[in-house]
Amino acid sequence: MLLINNQEVGQLFDMKSCLEALETAYDDLLKGDAVYRPRLDVWVPCERPDGYFRWGTMEGASRKIGVFAIRMKSDIVHWPDGQTEEKYCMKPGTWCGLIMVFSVRNGEPLAIINDGLLQHMRVGGCAGLGAKYLSRPDASMVGIFGSGGMARSYLEAFHEVRTVKRVKVYSPTKAHREAYAAEMSRKLGLPVEAVKDPESVVRGSQIVATCTDSTQVVFDQPEWLEEGSHITCVRACEIGPKVVKRCDLSVKLGRNTVETMDEGMVRLHGNVGYIAGQPEERARIPNPSVDNYRGGFFKYFMDLKAGKVPGRTNPRQVTFFINAGTQGLQFAACAGRVYQLAKEKGVGRELPTEWFLQDIRD
Repeated sequence: MLLINNQEVGQLFDMKSCLEALETAYDDLLKGDAVYRPRLDVWVPCERPDGYFRWGTMEGASRKIGVFAIRMKSDIVHWPDGQTEEKYCMKPGTWCGLIMVFSVRNGEPLAIINDGLLQHMRVGGCAGLGAKYLSRPDASMVGIFGSGGMARSYLEAFHEVRTVKRVKVYSPTKAHREAYAAEMSRKLGLPVEAVKDPESVVRGSQIVATCTDSTQVVFDQPEWLEEGSHITCVRACEIGPKVVKRCDLSVKLGRNTVETMDEGMVRLHGNVGYIAGQPEERARIPNPSVDNYRGGFFKYFMDLKAGKVPGRTNPRQVTFFINAGTQGLQFAACAGRVYQLAKEKGVGRELPTEWFLQDIRD
């Protein structure tokens, strides 16, 4: 069994490999050879009076890739200004997220992988698939809200699927957006401009992406949009109802959480989970509305991929890709590929497989 850290993931796995792995998994899903269990959270009051402990899991498997994976994360979450969500494990600046990978052929435990880099890449990769299937083929100007890890992986994915010529980025902190612009310009060999306001990001952009940790609407001005533009998001609440209504075609990646509510379940931040605590403790948790994303207004990506619903039919349409759902399958696809590459290249630390086996039947 291999233990693989984020640095090793970075050595082994790039955005091109990520996109290929995701396409393989979705091809498997299309023919009935892949499966996923949507995200489920467990909430328990923690030691800080303004936060909560949140345990999140999601699972998936692909027959062709040959693995099952479960992603698990242990977070202390809090909302310092009511506008953004912050998280850590033990202390600010450290996080705990793990992907456990198993063989679907013989059940063997194969790997434990830090989820940090893969988490950003699989989300960015799916945004790239959305742009591949829905944006105009000649889309070359990208506008990015946000300057963190997701904003980096989104731009890398767009760069893989379209001929990007120019990028604009906005985030509220000037130093952060300027640092992002300098870093991504060097990395991708593109002109990346840090702009001073949200409108400047959207105007003239053929692809617009919101990549923030905001619990509030980031962008709801449809008059800023270019004809024929493509929009995507990280969090369901980032895109406002006026912009959603303006879109000619909206496609959601898949189910991001379980839809049948059992006794004791609650819906928080668009995800279903179980929550412990007293009423005054539960009241700490902001719960932004995601009503824009319910109902029958959107199509599903798998139906688009299967040809059951049409995609973009003319260059003037405004399209919207709701980058939510199928997370468990994404982790199986990406972690499975990382494990294969690690075995091929001798990367990772070997752990005795017998540590994870036992001779007592459950």
